[in-house]
Amino acid sequence: MAEKKGKLVGKIKHYFGHIKVAVIKLSNKLIVGDVIRIVGGETDFTQKVKSIEIDHEKRKTAKKGESIGLKVEQKVREDYKVYKV
Repeated sequence: MAEKKGKLVGKIKHYFGHIKVAVIKLSNKLIVGDVIRIVGGETDFTQKVKSIEIDHEKRKTAKKGESIGLKVEQKVREDYKVYKV
């Protein structure tokens, strides 16, 4: 039986390796301070959302449908899923 991953909040659309930033297309609201889990391929890790950027502007919250920039602690790839835990 698969363990509960949390609530799906988005999907990775792009990853900038040189700055370790993922672009995430949100399917649900995300707030600075939330803990997220990124799952895909061999990758499965959790981290706290320390900052959210939309069009190079820092935000406290982002809503469904927005694409955000988020610094990630590990390398991620397109189509990895992002859950709120």
